[in-house]
Amino acid sequence: MTRRQKRLAIIAGLGSVVLAAVVFIALAMSSTAAFFVVPSEVEEREIAQGQAFRLGGIVKSGSWTQTDTVHDFAVTDCLVDVVAQFEGIVPDLFREGQEVILVGALDANGTFIATNVLAKHDENYVPKDMADQFEEKGLCSGHTDTA
Repeated sequence: MTRRQKRLAIIAGLGSVVLAAVVFIALAMSSTAAFFVVPSEVEEREIAQGQAFRLGGIVKSGSWTQTDTVHDFAVTDCLVDVVAQFEGIVPDLFREGQEVILVGALDANGTFIATNVLAKHDENYVPKDMADQFEEKGLCSGHTDTA
């Protein structure tokens, strides 16, 4: 093998290693990517049990109960309610009638088990994805759970 052929072989070998690393990273990221839905889309999309996604909606008035650090509540888009559960400390701005985005997955009973809770930070802010879907589907005018 000439010097030039050895150099090309090394470059080709390094290139294939980098390509393999990029493919593995892309596969790992696609399996953990979470998508955003509102409660009325949960059944429409037939989301599999355990598949991570973001659920956005309004904490339904009268649905929030707390036992120690376990929070049970319903998230609504004024058409469909999804029962949710979160274990941990919720944000200070979390309350009934407030818009939230939950990160988590459905369990075998259809309960959304949240791993993270994001609450709206002031009365002027609405997450863009959630606002777009609420407007598009005509859900919860004024973004409150009172129809």
